[in-house]
Amino acid sequence: MEHGQWPAIAVLGAGAVGSYFGGMLARAGAPVTLIGRRQHVEAMTRKGLFFESLHFQEYIPVSASTDVEAARTAGIVLLCVKTPDTEEAARSLAPHLASGAVLASLQNGVDNVERIRAVANLEAIPAVVYVAAEITAPGSLRHTGRGELIIGDLPGVDRGDKAGRKRLESLTTLFSRAGVPCRVSENIEADLWTKLIMNCAYNAMSALSRARYGQMVASPWTQDLMRQVVEEVLSVAEAAGVRMMHGNMVEAAWKLADTMPGAISSTAQDLARRKRTEIDSLNGYVARRGAELGIATPVNQTLHALVKLLEEAAAVTTG
Repeated sequence: MEHGQWPAIAVLGAGAVGSYFGGMLARAGAPVTLIGRRQHVEAMTRKGLFFESLHFQEYIPVSASTDVEAARTAGIVLLCVKTPDTEEAARSLAPHLASGAVLASLQNGVDNVERIRAVANLEAIPAVVYVAAEITAPGSLRHTGRGELIIGDLPGVDRGDKAGRKRLESLTTLFSRAGVPCRVSENIEADLWTKLIMNCAYNAMSALSRARYGQMVASPWTQDLMRQVVEEVLSVAEAAGVRMMHGNMVEAAWKLADTMPGAISSTAQDLARRKRTEIDSLNGYVARRGAELGIATPVNQTLHALVKLLEEAAAVTTG
């Protein structure tokens, strides 16, 4: 495909998630600029993004920058920063976001869109991300499982009815053309909370045990702990008025490992690199929201506390 058939795309936060989706779009021919940390950017500028996928291994030419101003000409901006950096990223992006540009939040957690709106008065499309990937070295990405998106609008968001729906459908078409399965959800709030359940069930325990997902689910001890995590999150969601979808969420959480048995959580990756984790937006969020709503969440609270203790012990950096 020629670049003229694609909108310009900027990825703010070129970590594992941003590099995966930006890399897939660039491989399909889209003009993509990855905005990330200096070492990663310098490596990609020299050789491109080395993409080690389940299906291919190759260098993908991309534009790369450390400066958020590089997003100024983009028609689509994918916000892929870690949740602790959401507000700072939104503030820095706001002066450079082109009029009419589409902003999508490809992040963990359930409240990023509200936080973006609160600090920068920007309307973002929430996306639920399912992918197992890790940065193995500056300029290098390894993909080990899945790689799809769910997008939609939160309750109460009015994008102009037909125009808003068309924008969502255009975004799904864009990703589908790049080989990334993407669908529009009729209940994105429930989908966000479903992903939160998966994150809460896996991330902290993967980080604490250094185990990959397949190993975790194979243990009856871990299975029972995951069940308790899931039940607590469901109780908080119900108290918060979230219209969750029907189905056995405990079984669904266990089965996630079947699709990415070799995955290790982003929380574990962050701790290994002495970086801040997203645990405050995962088990920590459930514990805080539960306390506000009078719902006990002892397992989520414990997992949150233990990961925070590891963060402090590792003297994590904020960079």
